Amino acid sequence: MDEQRFDLLVIGAGPAGQKGALAAAWGGMRVAVIDRLESLDGPVSQGAIPSKTLREAALFLSALRQRPFFKHLAATEELRQDALLQRVNAVQSHGIDVTRAQLRRNGVTVLDGTARFSDPHTLEVETRDGAFPLHGERILIACGSRPARQPEIPFDGRRVIDVDEVGSLQEVPGTLVVVGGGVMGLEYASIFATLGVDVILVEMQNALLDFVDQQIIDDLCLHLRNLGVVFRLGESVEAVELQGERVVAQLRSGRKVRGDRLLHTVGRHGNADRLGLEATGLVADARGRIVVDEHFRTQVPHIYAAGAVVRLGALGATSKDHARVAISHMLGEPAAQQDTPLGIYTVPEISMIGRTEQELSRRGARFASGMAHYEDLARGQIIRSSTGCLKLLFDPDDRRLLGVHALGEASTELIHIGQAVLQFGGTVDYFRDASFNHPTFAEAYRMAAIDGLNKLQPARR
Repeated sequence: MDEQRFDLLVIGAGPAGQKGALAAAWGGMRVAVIDRLESLDGPVSQGAIPSKTLREAALFLSALRQRPFFKHLAATEELRQDALLQRVNAVQSHGIDVTRAQLRRNGVTVLDGTARFSDPHTLEVETRDGAFPLHGERILIACGSRPARQPEIPFDGRRVIDVDEVGSLQEVPGTLVVVGGGVMGLEYASIFATLGVDVILVEMQNALLDFVDQQIIDDLCLHLRNLGVVFRLGESVEAVELQGERVVAQLRSGRKVRGDRLLHTVGRHGNADRLGLEATGLVADARGRIVVDEHFRTQVPHIYAAGAVVRLGALGATSKDHARVAISHMLGEPAAQQDTPLGIYTVPEISMIGRTEQELSRRGARFASGMAHYEDLARGQIIRSSTGCLKLLFDPDDRRLLGVHALGEASTELIHIGQAVLQFGGTVDYFRDASFNHPTFAEAYRMAAIDGLNKLQPARR
């Protein structure tokens, strides 16, 4: 039937699927998106939205405890998991409604269901109302990923959980063992620590997030240690034992750590193995990923893939950029490569774009740096923020901006100023000469630029 034929079928409505569907619709393509109703935001609804909503609740409650003029309100607040989950569910439901409305407003057909390939151009879609085929001239696979599970860990959805099961917690635990010091592990460790939970973080590497500027990570870890987080680096969990309501994790060193709950955040597995790829001639690797070229096109020319199903652990902004490149290629349009900002929603949050100091050092590149600290800003004093900084890296010869790294409140918003200057090849002089609203965190750019440029001046005798 004609109504069952589309220019583009998109499997998954997470960040990559949404971006791809909208970009294709704006390019004049007839588009359909298939995803399950209960996870219309794909990995976002299972990971990012709950964690970010829980993060905001933690910030709200901790602010009540930290700021004396809110003390009378703090006494009336009860930290109840059911209240937190109600907030998560409300935000998630609203997000689904907004996503639906946005897609449909742009002429995209939204189908609540699951999809499997029956041939390279046809998806068998199963919904509550039955199954039917859809034909796509092109197909974008954006079905995301799921938590990987180690067989030696006894997941029970209550005492031992993965990141998609945080919502199953019936109460905020007194002690939480977090296994894995990646993005999600650090996010949840910092969130629960902010809520007053005793957190033990176990990470097999000796360093955390090696793609982030080391100075930023050092400042974050200092903050988390001040909150009571215990780091067990260079350790891995060999076995987990359930002892009544307690969890005991046996580490490789022989040490044992105990907690009320254990949250496993290590690894992801792509969902491509659930799509019946054999009908297309494609094969997912052992971790459920699909191989693509620089245009995010698979070995089957009309099938593309983007997001976590291509690169496990891809953040939302990165996944959207995958889809942008893929749809541009479908439409025969150039897709200029851009640096993508990264946002990590720890407490406090981290954001970065461009090169890190470690990367520049490995390359043997010349660079200079400038720093600004929140505690030196009027805005930082107003909110009593003692943790936060902005770091600029630039070429000491032509002063061209090379990287921007931020830690602290609003850093994921603040980064976009640096993104624009970096993208257009600007210099650090722009920040020195620009006027910023006062008092704002954005003034950190001017302070960091002046700090960096002052370092280039010959020492005064």
